[in-house]
Amino acid sequence: MSPAEIRPATEADLPSVTEIYEHAVLYGTATFELIPPDLAEMTRRFKALLDGGFPYFVGVLQGGVVGYAYAGPYRPRPAYRFTVENSVYLRPAIHRRGIGLQLMLRLIAECEARGYRQMIAVIGDSANAGSIGVHTKTGFQMIGTHPSVGLKFGRWLDTVMMQRALGDGATTVPGDDAEQR
Repeated sequence: MSPAEIRPATEADLPSVTEIYEHAVLYGTATFELIPPDLAEMTRRFKALLDGGFPYFVGVLQGGVVGYAYAGPYRPRPAYRFTVENSVYLRPAIHRRGIGLQLMLRLIAECEARGYRQMIAVIGDSANAGSIGVHTKTGFQMIGTHPSVGLKFGRWLDTVMMQRALGDGATTVPGDDAEQR
C-alpha cells in the first residue's frame, strides 16, 4: 500500500472526520465519550482548534479521508501554553497500515515548528496496544496509568498517560517573545 497523503484538514473533511469519530465513540474505548458528537459539534471543535493556532491533519488514501490527527491545549491555564495533547483516529479498516504513524510524525513536526515543548497522549484503555505502540515508536515515554477511571460498555477502563518532548523540550526556556504566548 502506498503512503497516505497527509495534509491540513479543511472544513470539507469534517463529514468524514465525524464518521470516523462516531465509530470510535460507539464501538471503541480510545475515547470515553458515550454519545457521538454531530457534524455541527465537530465543526465547532475544529474551528476552536484552528482559531487557537493548533494543527489538524487528515490522512487521505485514494481520495478519501481515512484518519485524522490534531493537537490541542493540554490544560487551559497559561503555564501550560507550551504543552499540547494529541488525538489520532483512523477508520477501523485502515488500522495497522502505518497511517497512524504517518499522522503522528507530521503532527509532531508541526507542533515543534510552532514552538511547543511537550506533547501529552491521554490514551483511553490500557489494552489499546495500537495507540500505545504508535506513541512508543514516535518517542513517547510511559508516564503513568490512571486505573479504572472510565466506565464504558459496562466495564471499567484505564487511562494511559504518555509524554514526548518537542524540540528543545525542557532543556531551555522559551525566549521573551514566547512568554507572551
